[in-house]
Amino acid sequence: MEDEIQCKKDEEVLAEIYRNCQLALQSISNILPETEDEEIRKEMESEHEGYEKISGKACVIAKNRGIELKEPNPMKKMMMWGSIKMNTLTDGSRAHIAEMMIQGTVMGITSLKTTQSKAECTDEEICELLREFIALEEKYEKRLKAFL
Repeated sequence: MEDEIQCKKDEEVLAEIYRNCQLALQSISNILPETEDEEIRKEMESEHEGYEKISGKACVIAKNRGIELKEPNPMKKMMMWGSIKMNTLTDGSRAHIAEMMIQGTVMGITSLKTTQSKAECTDEEICELLREFIALEEKYEKRLKAFL
Protein backbone atom coordinates (compact mmCIF):
# COMPACT_ATOMS: atom_id res chain seq x y z
CA MET A 1 0.00 0.00 0.00
CA GLU A 2 2.79 2.49 0.86
CA ASP A 3 4.44 1.96 -2.53
CA GLU A 4 1.38 3.44 -4.27
CA ILE A 5 1.11 6.60 -2.19
CA GLN A 6 3.44 9.01 -4.00
CA CYS A 7 3.68 7.49 -7.48
CA LYS A 8 2.67 9.66 -10.42
CA LYS A 9 1.45 8.02 -13.58
CA ASP A 10 2.10 9.26 -17.12
CA GLU A 11 -1.22 11.14 -17.26
CA GLU A 12 -0.41 13.01 -14.04
CA VAL A 13 3.06 13.89 -15.30
CA LEU A 14 1.59 15.28 -18.52
CA ALA A 15 -1.05 17.20 -16.55
CA GLU A 16 1.69 18.71 -14.35
CA ILE A 17 3.69 19.80 -17.42
CA TYR A 18 0.61 21.41 -18.94
CA ARG A 19 -0.46 23.10 -15.70
CA ASN A 20 3.02 24.56 -15.14
CA CYS A 21 3.09 25.89 -18.72
CA GLN A 22 -0.32 27.51 -18.35
CA LEU A 23 0.65 29.19 -15.07
CA ALA A 24 3.90 30.47 -16.61
CA LEU A 25 2.06 31.78 -19.68
CA GLN A 26 -0.50 33.49 -17.44
CA SER A 27 2.22 35.05 -15.27
CA ILE A 28 4.08 36.43 -18.28
CA SER A 29 0.83 37.79 -19.72
CA ASN A 30 0.15 39.51 -16.40
CA ILE A 31 3.64 40.99 -16.05
CA LEU A 32 4.25 42.14 -19.64
CA PRO A 33 1.83 45.13 -19.56
CA GLU A 34 3.58 46.36 -16.40
CA THR A 35 7.06 46.09 -17.92
CA GLU A 36 8.61 49.09 -19.60
CA ASP A 37 12.20 47.81 -19.92
CA GLU A 38 12.59 46.64 -23.52
CA GLU A 39 15.32 44.04 -22.85
CA ILE A 40 13.40 42.15 -20.20
CA ARG A 41 10.21 42.43 -22.30
CA LYS A 42 12.07 40.63 -25.13
CA GLU A 43 13.25 37.96 -22.67
CA MET A 44 9.70 37.41 -21.40
CA GLU A 45 8.32 37.24 -24.95
CA SER A 46 10.98 34.64 -25.80
CA GLU A 47 10.09 32.64 -22.69
CA HIS A 48 6.40 32.89 -23.58
CA GLU A 49 7.16 31.26 -26.94
CA GLY A 50 9.08 28.45 -25.21
CA TYR A 51 6.22 27.75 -22.81
CA GLU A 52 3.76 27.76 -25.71
CA LYS A 53 5.87 25.15 -27.53
CA ILE A 54 6.01 22.85 -24.48
CA SER A 55 2.29 23.36 -23.87
CA GLY A 56 1.56 22.55 -27.52
CA LYS A 57 3.62 19.36 -27.34
CA ALA A 58 1.77 18.35 -24.16
CA CYS A 59 -1.57 18.94 -25.92
CA VAL A 60 -0.55 16.82 -28.93
CA ILE A 61 0.59 13.97 -26.67
CA ALA A 62 -2.63 14.22 -24.65
CA LYS A 63 -4.78 14.17 -27.78
CA ASN A 64 -2.90 11.14 -29.16
CA ARG A 65 -3.33 9.29 -25.85
CA GLY A 66 -6.94 10.32 -25.18
CA ILE A 67 -5.93 12.27 -22.06
CA GLU A 68 -7.94 15.31 -21.00
CA LEU A 69 -5.82 18.21 -19.75
CA LYS A 70 -7.46 20.64 -17.36
CA GLU A 71 -6.81 24.35 -17.04
CA PRO A 72 -5.29 25.60 -13.77
CA ASN A 73 -7.64 26.66 -11.00
CA PRO A 74 -9.20 30.06 -11.91
CA MET A 75 -8.86 31.23 -8.29
CA LYS A 76 -5.11 30.56 -8.40
CA LYS A 77 -4.84 32.52 -11.66
CA MET A 78 -6.75 35.43 -10.13
CA MET A 79 -4.54 35.43 -7.04
CA MET A 80 -1.42 35.43 -9.24
CA TRP A 81 -2.77 38.40 -11.19
CA GLY A 82 -3.46 40.35 -7.98
CA SER A 83 -0.04 39.55 -6.57
CA ILE A 84 1.71 40.63 -9.77
CA LYS A 85 -0.26 43.89 -9.92
CA MET A 86 0.60 44.71 -6.30
CA ASN A 87 4.27 43.80 -6.75
CA THR A 88 4.73 45.87 -9.90
CA LEU A 89 2.80 48.80 -8.45
CA THR A 90 5.42 49.23 -5.74
CA ASP A 91 8.46 48.46 -7.94
CA GLY A 92 8.45 48.09 -11.71
CA SER A 93 12.22 48.05 -12.10
CA ARG A 94 14.00 45.57 -14.36
CA ALA A 95 15.63 43.85 -11.36
CA HIS A 96 12.31 43.49 -9.53
CA ILE A 97 10.55 42.10 -12.61
CA ALA A 98 13.45 39.65 -13.08
CA GLU A 99 13.23 38.64 -9.42
CA MET A 100 9.49 37.93 -9.72
CA MET A 101 10.09 35.90 -12.88
CA ILE A 102 12.92 33.95 -11.23
CA GLN A 103 10.69 33.12 -8.25
CA GLY A 104 8.06 31.69 -10.59
CA THR A 105 10.68 29.78 -12.57
CA VAL A 106 12.20 28.27 -9.42
CA MET A 107 8.73 27.21 -8.24
CA GLY A 108 8.21 25.56 -11.63
CA ILE A 109 11.57 23.76 -11.50
CA THR A 110 10.84 22.54 -7.98
CA SER A 111 7.40 21.28 -8.96
CA LEU A 112 8.69 19.55 -12.10
CA LYS A 113 11.66 17.94 -10.36
CA THR A 114 9.36 16.70 -7.59
CA THR A 115 7.11 15.23 -10.26
CA GLN A 116 10.13 13.67 -11.97
CA SER A 117 11.31 12.01 -8.76
CA LYS A 118 7.83 10.61 -8.05
CA ALA A 119 7.02 9.66 -11.63
CA GLU A 120 6.43 6.15 -12.75
CA CYS A 121 7.04 7.21 -16.33
CA THR A 122 6.43 4.44 -18.82
CA ASP A 123 5.71 6.69 -21.81
CA GLU A 124 9.10 7.82 -23.13
CA GLU A 125 7.60 10.77 -25.03
CA ILE A 126 6.11 12.16 -21.79
CA CYS A 127 9.34 11.52 -19.87
CA GLU A 128 11.35 13.31 -22.57
CA LEU A 129 8.97 16.29 -22.53
CA LEU A 130 9.39 16.53 -18.75
CA ARG A 131 13.19 16.53 -19.10
CA GLU A 132 12.98 19.12 -21.89
CA PHE A 133 10.74 21.36 -19.77
CA ILE A 134 13.05 21.17 -16.75
CA ALA A 135 16.04 22.08 -18.94
CA LEU A 136 14.09 25.00 -20.42
CA GLU A 137 13.14 26.33 -16.97
CA GLU A 138 16.75 26.05 -15.80
CA LYS A 139 17.92 27.97 -18.89
CA TYR A 140 15.35 30.70 -18.20
CA GLU A 141 16.43 31.00 -14.57
CA LYS A 142 20.04 31.51 -15.65
CA ARG A 143 19.13 34.10 -18.30
CA LEU A 144 16.87 36.04 -15.90
CA LYS A 145 19.63 36.33 -13.31
CA ALA A 146 21.50 38.57 -15.76
CA PHE A 147 18.78 41.19 -15.19
CA LEU A 148 19.34 41.39 -11.43
